[in-house]
Amino acid sequence: MDIYLDQAIADELMSVGGLTAYIQSLLEDDRHLRQVWVTGEVSSVNNHKVGLFFTLKDPDNGDQINCVVWRSQILKLTVMPTAGDQVILLGTMKIYAPRGEYRLQGWQILPAGEGLQAIRDRQLKDRLTAEGLFDSANKRPLPIHPQTIAVVTSPLAAAWGDIQKTLGQRYPGLQVLLSPATVQGESAPRSILEAIDRVARNGRAEVIILARGGGAVEDLACFNDELVVRAIATSPIPVVTGLGHERDQTLADLAADYVAHTPTAAAEMVIPRLADLINDHQDLTNLLKAAVHQRLAQETKHLQHLHQRLDPSRLGREITREQQVINYQQQRLISTTKQRLQLATQHLYLLEQKLQALDPHAILQRGYAVVRSSRGKILRTGDQITVGQSLDIQLSARTIKAKITEITEIV
Repeated sequence: MDIYLDQAIADELMSVGGLTAYIQSLLEDDRHLRQVWVTGEVSSVNNHKVGLFFTLKDPDNGDQINCVVWRSQILKLTVMPTAGDQVILLGTMKIYAPRGEYRLQGWQILPAGEGLQAIRDRQLKDRLTAEGLFDSANKRPLPIHPQTIAVVTSPLAAAWGDIQKTLGQRYPGLQVLLSPATVQGESAPRSILEAIDRVARNGRAEVIILARGGGAVEDLACFNDELVVRAIATSPIPVVTGLGHERDQTLADLAADYVAHTPTAAAEMVIPRLADLINDHQDLTNLLKAAVHQRLAQETKHLQHLHQRLDPSRLGREITREQQVINYQQQRLISTTKQRLQLATQHLYLLEQKLQALDPHAILQRGYAVVRSSRGKILRTGDQITVGQSLDIQLSARTIKAKITEITEIV
Protein backbone atom coordinates (compact mmCIF):
# COMPACT_ATOMS: atom_id res chain seq x y z
CA MET A 1 0.00 0.00 0.00
CA ASP A 2 1.38 3.39 -1.00
CA ILE A 3 1.29 6.22 1.52
CA TYR A 4 1.42 9.85 0.41
CA LEU A 5 2.11 12.81 2.65
CA ASP A 6 -0.07 15.84 2.48
CA GLN A 7 1.73 18.74 0.83
CA ALA A 8 1.22 20.87 3.94
CA ILE A 9 2.89 18.21 6.08
CA ALA A 10 5.69 17.84 3.55
CA ASP A 11 6.35 21.57 3.69
CA GLU A 12 6.63 21.45 7.49
CA LEU A 13 8.79 18.30 7.62
CA MET A 14 12.10 18.80 9.46
CA SER A 15 15.15 16.62 9.89
CA VAL A 16 16.59 15.82 13.34
CA GLY A 17 19.42 18.22 12.63
CA GLY A 18 17.01 20.89 11.51
CA LEU A 19 14.92 20.52 14.66
CA THR A 20 18.01 20.61 16.84
CA ALA A 21 19.27 23.73 15.07
CA TYR A 22 15.88 25.42 15.51
CA ILE A 23 15.83 24.64 19.26
CA GLN A 24 19.43 25.78 19.50
CA SER A 25 18.58 29.13 17.93
CA LEU A 26 15.68 29.59 20.32
CA LEU A 27 17.78 28.94 23.39
CA GLU A 28 21.08 30.50 22.47
CA ASP A 29 19.55 33.62 20.92
CA ASP A 30 17.30 34.29 23.90
CA ARG A 31 18.78 37.33 25.65
CA HIS A 32 17.64 36.03 29.04
CA LEU A 33 19.63 32.83 28.60
CA ARG A 34 22.83 34.37 27.24
CA GLN A 35 23.86 35.39 30.77
CA VAL A 36 21.99 33.62 33.54
CA TRP A 37 22.71 33.22 37.26
CA VAL A 38 21.64 29.81 38.60
CA THR A 39 21.93 28.44 42.15
CA GLY A 40 21.84 24.79 43.04
CA GLU A 41 23.60 21.88 44.73
CA VAL A 42 26.60 20.32 42.96
CA SER A 43 26.65 16.59 42.24
CA SER A 44 28.30 14.13 39.84
CA VAL A 45 31.53 16.09 39.33
CA ASN A 46 33.72 14.70 36.54
CA ASN A 47 37.04 16.41 35.86
CA HIS A 48 37.65 15.54 32.19
CA LYS A 49 40.63 16.51 30.06
CA VAL A 50 38.48 18.93 28.03
CA GLY A 51 36.66 20.48 30.95
CA LEU A 52 34.76 20.09 34.19
CA PHE A 53 31.37 18.35 33.90
CA PHE A 54 28.90 18.36 36.78
CA THR A 55 25.22 18.57 37.67
CA LEU A 56 23.34 21.30 39.48
CA LYS A 57 20.40 19.95 41.48
CA ASP A 58 17.45 21.68 43.09
CA PRO A 59 17.38 20.18 46.63
CA ASP A 60 13.67 20.96 47.03
CA ASN A 61 12.21 19.11 44.05
CA GLY A 62 15.18 17.18 42.65
CA ASP A 63 15.26 18.96 39.26
CA GLN A 64 18.66 18.82 37.59
CA ILE A 65 20.62 20.54 34.85
CA ASN A 66 23.91 19.46 33.29
CA CYS A 67 26.76 21.98 33.40
CA VAL A 68 30.22 22.31 31.90
CA VAL A 69 33.20 24.62 32.43
CA TRP A 70 35.75 24.26 29.65
CA ARG A 71 39.39 23.69 30.53
CA SER A 72 40.46 27.20 29.46
CA GLN A 73 38.00 28.73 31.93
CA ILE A 74 38.70 26.56 35.00
CA LEU A 75 41.61 28.63 36.33
CA LYS A 76 39.37 31.73 36.37
CA LEU A 77 36.81 30.16 38.73
CA THR A 78 36.49 31.60 42.22
CA VAL A 79 35.76 28.13 43.65
CA MET A 80 35.92 24.62 42.24
CA PRO A 81 32.58 22.80 42.32
CA THR A 82 32.54 19.99 44.87
CA ALA A 83 29.77 17.45 45.28
CA GLY A 84 27.38 18.56 48.00
CA ASP A 85 28.25 22.27 47.83
CA GLN A 86 25.63 24.93 47.18
CA VAL A 87 26.95 27.28 44.49
CA ILE A 88 25.92 30.18 42.26
CA LEU A 89 26.85 29.66 38.60
CA LEU A 90 27.07 32.33 35.91
CA GLY A 91 26.73 30.92 32.44
CA THR A 92 24.88 30.66 29.18
CA MET A 93 22.53 28.00 27.81
CA LYS A 94 23.97 25.83 25.05
CA ILE A 95 22.75 22.91 22.96
CA TYR A 96 24.99 19.88 22.48
CA ALA A 97 23.72 18.90 19.04
CA PRO A 98 25.23 15.36 18.76
CA ARG A 99 23.07 14.21 21.69
CA GLY A 100 20.31 16.75 21.52
CA GLU A 101 21.06 17.80 25.09
CA TYR A 102 20.94 21.26 26.58
CA ARG A 103 23.40 22.29 29.27
CA LEU A 104 24.62 25.34 31.10
CA GLN A 105 28.08 26.48 30.01
CA GLY A 106 29.64 28.15 33.04
CA TRP A 107 31.92 31.18 33.17
CA GLN A 108 32.16 31.72 36.91
CA ILE A 109 31.20 29.86 40.11
CA LEU A 110 30.63 31.53 43.48
CA PRO A 111 30.17 29.79 46.85
CA ALA A 112 26.64 29.75 48.31
CA GLY A 113 27.16 27.49 51.34
CA GLU A 114 26.69 23.78 51.93
CA GLY A 115 23.92 22.10 49.96
CA LEU A 116 20.71 21.09 51.70
CA GLN A 117 21.02 17.44 50.79
CA ALA A 118 24.65 17.39 51.87
CA ILE A 119 23.63 18.87 55.23
CA ARG A 120 20.93 16.22 55.66
CA ASP A 121 23.33 13.42 54.79
CA ARG A 122 25.96 14.79 57.17
CA GLN A 123 23.48 15.13 60.03
CA LEU A 124 22.25 11.57 59.46
CA LYS A 125 25.83 10.31 59.37
CA ASP A 126 26.66 12.07 62.65
CA ARG A 127 23.56 10.67 64.34
CA LEU A 128 24.18 7.09 63.18
CA THR A 129 27.85 7.37 64.11
CA ALA A 130 26.86 8.43 67.63
CA GLU A 131 24.63 5.32 67.82
CA GLY A 132 27.63 3.13 66.95
CA LEU A 133 26.25 1.78 63.66
CA PHE A 134 29.58 2.35 61.91
CA ASP A 135 31.89 1.06 64.67
CA SER A 136 34.62 -1.24 63.37
CA ALA A 137 34.15 -3.45 66.45
CA ASN A 138 30.73 -4.44 65.10
CA LYS A 139 32.07 -5.60 61.73
CA ARG A 140 31.67 -9.32 61.19
CA PRO A 141 34.24 -11.53 59.45
CA LEU A 142 33.40 -13.14 56.15
CA PRO A 143 33.13 -16.94 55.98
CA ILE A 144 36.29 -18.49 54.55
CA HIS A 145 34.55 -20.94 52.19
CA PRO A 146 30.88 -19.97 51.83
CA GLN A 147 28.64 -22.41 50.00
CA THR A 148 25.71 -20.03 49.41
CA ILE A 149 25.83 -16.32 48.56
CA ALA A 150 22.90 -13.94 48.20
CA VAL A 151 22.98 -10.95 45.84
CA VAL A 152 20.70 -7.96 46.34
CA THR A 153 20.53 -5.98 43.08
CA SER A 154 18.40 -5.39 40.03
CA PRO A 155 18.10 -8.51 37.85
CA LEU A 156 18.28 -6.24 34.79
CA ALA A 157 21.47 -4.47 35.90
CA ALA A 158 24.89 -5.25 34.48
CA ALA A 159 26.06 -5.71 38.07
CA TRP A 160 24.10 -8.98 38.35
CA GLY A 161 25.73 -10.36 35.20
CA ASP A 162 29.21 -9.31 36.37
CA ILE A 163 28.73 -10.99 39.74
CA GLN A 164 27.44 -14.24 38.20
CA LYS A 165 30.35 -14.36 35.77
CA THR A 166 32.95 -13.67 38.44
CA LEU A 167 31.56 -16.20 40.94
CA GLY A 168 31.20 -18.84 38.24
CA GLN A 169 34.79 -18.42 37.15
CA ARG A 170 36.24 -18.33 40.64
CA TYR A 171 34.22 -21.11 42.29
CA PRO A 172 32.15 -23.38 40.00
CA GLY A 173 29.27 -25.07 41.79
CA LEU A 174 28.70 -22.23 44.25
CA GLN A 175 25.03 -21.59 44.99
CA VAL A 176 24.07 -17.98 44.23
CA LEU A 177 20.69 -16.60 45.29
CA LEU A 178 19.26 -13.44 43.70
CA SER A 179 17.06 -11.29 45.89
CA PRO A 180 15.84 -8.74 43.32
CA ALA A 181 15.59 -5.08 44.25
CA THR A 182 15.22 -1.69 42.67
CA VAL A 183 18.50 0.14 43.23
CA GLN A 184 17.58 3.60 41.93
CA GLY A 185 14.69 5.97 42.40
CA GLU A 186 12.12 6.73 45.07
CA SER A 187 11.00 3.11 45.45
CA ALA A 188 14.58 1.80 45.88
CA PRO A 189 14.91 2.09 49.71
CA ARG A 190 11.78 0.02 50.40
CA SER A 191 12.74 -2.49 47.70
CA ILE A 192 16.25 -2.95 49.17
CA LEU A 193 14.82 -3.42 52.67
CA GLU A 194 12.47 -6.15 51.43
CA ALA A 195 15.28 -7.87 49.51
CA ILE A 196 17.58 -8.00 52.56
CA ASP A 197 14.71 -9.23 54.72
CA ARG A 198 13.97 -12.05 52.23
CA VAL A 199 17.56 -13.25 52.46
CA ALA A 200 17.50 -13.17 56.26
CA ARG A 201 14.21 -15.10 56.44
CA ASN A 202 15.44 -17.66 53.91
CA GLY A 203 18.43 -18.42 56.15
CA ARG A 204 20.57 -20.22 53.55
CA ALA A 205 22.99 -17.48 52.55
CA GLU A 206 26.22 -17.02 54.46
CA VAL A 207 27.01 -13.57 53.02
CA ILE A 208 25.09 -10.83 51.17
CA ILE A 209 26.39 -8.74 48.27
CA LEU A 210 24.53 -5.44 47.86
CA ALA A 211 25.44 -4.18 44.40
CA ARG A 212 24.67 -1.83 41.55
CA GLY A 213 26.70 -0.49 38.63
CA GLY A 214 28.21 2.95 38.38
CA GLY A 215 26.10 6.05 38.15
CA ALA A 216 25.70 9.64 39.13
CA VAL A 217 25.83 10.60 42.79
CA GLU A 218 22.13 11.38 42.85
CA ASP A 219 21.44 7.84 41.61
CA LEU A 220 23.00 6.53 44.83
CA ALA A 221 20.62 8.42 47.12
CA CYS A 222 18.85 5.22 48.15
CA PHE A 223 22.10 3.99 49.73
CA ASN A 224 22.08 7.00 52.06
CA ASP A 225 18.54 6.23 53.23
CA GLU A 226 18.38 5.72 57.00
CA LEU A 227 16.23 2.57 56.81
CA VAL A 228 18.60 0.96 54.31
CA VAL A 229 21.62 1.82 56.46
CA ARG A 230 19.99 0.36 59.57
CA ALA A 231 18.98 -2.80 57.69
CA ILE A 232 22.60 -3.35 56.64
CA ALA A 233 24.00 -2.66 60.12
CA THR A 234 21.54 -5.02 61.84
CA SER A 235 21.55 -7.76 59.22
CA PRO A 236 22.18 -11.20 60.78
CA ILE A 237 24.27 -12.03 57.71
CA PRO A 238 27.53 -10.20 56.82
CA VAL A 239 27.03 -7.61 54.07
CA VAL A 240 29.50 -6.56 51.35
CA THR A 241 28.70 -3.48 49.27
CA GLY A 242 29.80 -3.11 45.65
CA LEU A 243 28.07 0.04 44.45
CA GLY A 244 30.30 0.89 41.51
CA HIS A 245 31.64 4.20 42.76
CA GLU A 246 35.18 4.86 43.93
CA ARG A 247 35.06 8.59 44.63
CA ASP A 248 31.94 8.81 46.82
CA GLN A 249 31.28 6.76 49.93
CA THR A 250 27.67 6.17 50.91
CA LEU A 251 26.33 5.56 54.40
CA ALA A 252 25.55 2.01 53.26
CA ASP A 253 29.29 1.51 52.74
CA LEU A 254 29.99 2.73 56.27
CA ALA A 255 27.43 0.31 57.73
CA ALA A 256 28.55 -2.69 55.66
CA ASP A 257 31.00 -5.24 57.02
CA TYR A 258 33.22 -4.92 53.93
CA VAL A 259 33.30 -2.43 51.04
CA ALA A 260 34.29 -3.05 47.42
CA HIS A 261 34.26 -0.35 44.76
CA THR A 262 32.62 -2.48 42.07
CA PRO A 263 30.25 -5.47 41.93
CA THR A 264 33.05 -7.56 40.43
CA ALA A 265 35.40 -6.63 43.29
CA ALA A 266 32.67 -7.53 45.79
CA ALA A 267 32.31 -10.98 44.20
CA GLU A 268 36.07 -11.47 44.31
CA MET A 269 36.12 -10.44 47.97
CA VAL A 270 33.54 -12.95 49.23
CA ILE A 271 34.87 -16.07 47.54
CA PRO A 272 38.41 -17.25 46.75
CA ARG A 273 39.23 -18.60 43.32
CA LEU A 274 39.10 -22.38 43.13
CA ALA A 275 42.46 -22.34 41.34
CA ASP A 276 43.96 -20.32 44.21
CA LEU A 277 42.53 -22.78 46.73
CA ILE A 278 44.05 -25.68 44.79
CA ASN A 279 47.42 -23.89 44.66
CA ASP A 280 47.26 -23.09 48.37
CA HIS A 281 46.41 -26.72 49.12
CA GLN A 282 49.33 -27.89 46.99
CA ASP A 283 51.68 -25.45 48.73
CA LEU A 284 50.55 -26.68 52.15
CA THR A 285 50.97 -30.28 51.00
CA ASN A 286 54.51 -29.57 49.82
CA LEU A 287 55.33 -27.84 53.10
CA LEU A 288 53.97 -30.79 55.05
CA LYS A 289 55.99 -33.26 52.96
CA ALA A 290 59.14 -31.19 53.44
CA ALA A 291 58.55 -31.03 57.20
CA VAL A 292 57.99 -34.81 57.37
CA HIS A 293 61.15 -35.52 55.36
CA GLN A 294 63.19 -33.17 57.52
CA ARG A 295 61.89 -34.78 60.71
CA LEU A 296 62.52 -38.24 59.29
CA ALA A 297 66.11 -37.31 58.46
CA GLN A 298 66.63 -35.94 61.98
CA GLU A 299 65.22 -39.05 63.63
CA THR A 300 67.27 -41.32 61.34
CA LYS A 301 70.43 -39.46 62.31
CA HIS A 302 69.50 -39.73 65.99
CA LEU A 303 68.85 -43.47 65.61
CA GLN A 304 72.24 -43.98 63.96
CA HIS A 305 73.84 -42.16 66.86
CA LEU A 306 72.07 -44.48 69.33
CA HIS A 307 73.24 -47.53 67.35
CA GLN A 308 76.79 -46.29 67.56
CA ARG A 309 76.49 -45.82 71.31
CA LEU A 310 75.14 -49.38 71.69
CA ASP A 311 78.00 -50.97 69.67
CA PRO A 312 79.66 -53.71 71.94
CA SER A 313 83.24 -52.73 71.15
CA ARG A 314 82.45 -49.07 71.64
CA LEU A 315 80.62 -49.88 74.86
CA GLY A 316 83.61 -51.93 76.10
CA ARG A 317 85.94 -49.03 75.41
CA GLU A 318 83.62 -46.69 77.25
CA ILE A 319 83.51 -49.04 80.27
CA THR A 320 87.32 -49.44 80.30
CA ARG A 321 87.77 -45.68 80.13
CA GLU A 322 85.30 -45.12 82.94
CA GLN A 323 86.99 -47.87 85.03
CA GLN A 324 90.34 -46.17 84.58
CA VAL A 325 88.84 -42.90 85.72
CA ILE A 326 87.36 -44.62 88.78
CA ASN A 327 90.68 -46.30 89.66
CA TYR A 328 92.50 -43.00 89.35
CA GLN A 329 89.96 -41.29 91.58
CA GLN A 330 90.22 -44.17 94.09
CA GLN A 331 94.04 -43.95 94.31
CA ARG A 332 93.82 -40.20 94.61
CA LEU A 333 91.27 -40.51 97.41
CA ILE A 334 93.45 -43.03 99.33
CA SER A 335 96.56 -40.86 98.97
CA THR A 336 94.72 -37.76 100.05
CA THR A 337 93.23 -39.59 103.05
CA LYS A 338 96.64 -40.83 104.17
CA GLN A 339 98.14 -37.39 103.95
CA ARG A 340 95.33 -35.90 105.98
CA LEU A 341 95.62 -38.72 108.58
CA GLN A 342 99.37 -38.15 108.94
CA LEU A 343 98.87 -34.42 109.42
CA ALA A 344 96.13 -35.01 111.96
CA THR A 345 98.37 -37.47 113.90
CA GLN A 346 101.20 -34.96 114.05
CA HIS A 347 98.86 -32.26 115.21
CA LEU A 348 97.48 -34.54 117.90
CA TYR A 349 100.99 -35.31 119.13
CA LEU A 350 101.81 -31.62 119.44
CA LEU A 351 98.61 -30.99 121.35
CA GLU A 352 99.45 -33.88 123.65
CA GLN A 353 102.92 -32.43 124.33
CA LYS A 354 101.41 -29.06 125.14
CA LEU A 355 98.86 -30.68 127.42
CA GLN A 356 101.55 -32.58 129.30
CA ALA A 357 103.61 -29.42 129.69
CA LEU A 358 100.64 -27.68 131.24
CA ASP A 359 99.71 -30.60 133.57
CA PRO A 360 100.14 -29.38 137.24
CA HIS A 361 101.01 -32.91 138.45
CA ALA A 362 103.99 -32.96 136.13
CA ILE A 363 105.20 -29.68 137.62
CA LEU A 364 104.87 -31.08 141.14
CA GLN A 365 106.91 -34.14 140.10
CA ARG A 366 109.74 -31.83 139.13
CA GLY A 367 110.05 -30.67 142.80
CA TYR A 368 107.56 -27.87 142.97
CA ALA A 369 104.82 -27.55 145.61
CA VAL A 370 101.49 -25.77 145.91
CA VAL A 371 101.01 -23.74 149.13
CA ARG A 372 97.45 -23.16 150.32
CA SER A 373 95.98 -21.42 153.33
CA SER A 374 93.95 -23.40 155.83
CA ARG A 375 90.91 -22.34 153.83
CA GLY A 376 92.33 -23.82 150.58
CA LYS A 377 93.37 -20.53 148.91
CA ILE A 378 96.57 -20.83 146.86
CA LEU A 379 99.26 -18.44 148.13
CA ARG A 380 101.52 -17.09 145.38
CA THR A 381 103.56 -14.39 147.20
CA GLY A 382 105.21 -13.99 150.61
CA ASP A 383 103.06 -11.01 151.43
CA GLN A 384 100.13 -13.39 151.85
CA ILE A 385 101.94 -15.36 154.65
CA THR A 386 102.31 -14.39 158.31
CA VAL A 387 104.24 -15.95 161.26
CA GLY A 388 102.16 -18.48 163.13
CA GLN A 389 99.93 -19.14 160.11
CA SER A 390 98.95 -22.76 159.38
CA LEU A 391 99.49 -23.89 155.75
CA ASP A 392 98.80 -26.94 153.60
CA ILE A 393 101.71 -27.83 151.26
CA GLN A 394 100.85 -30.14 148.33
CA LEU A 395 103.73 -32.22 146.98
CA SER A 396 103.65 -34.66 144.04
CA ALA A 397 102.55 -37.66 146.13
CA ARG A 398 101.14 -36.24 149.39
CA THR A 399 100.06 -33.12 151.27
CA ILE A 400 101.71 -31.94 154.52
CA LYS A 401 100.62 -29.38 157.12
CA ALA A 402 103.06 -26.75 158.38
CA LYS A 403 103.11 -23.79 160.68
CA ILE A 404 105.14 -20.69 159.96
CA THR A 405 107.66 -19.89 162.62
CA GLU A 406 109.82 -17.48 160.67
CA ILE A 407 109.77 -15.58 157.39
CA THR A 408 113.10 -14.72 155.73
CA GLU A 409 113.44 -12.20 152.96
CA ILE A 410 115.39 -13.35 149.87
CA VAL A 411 117.86 -10.75 148.69
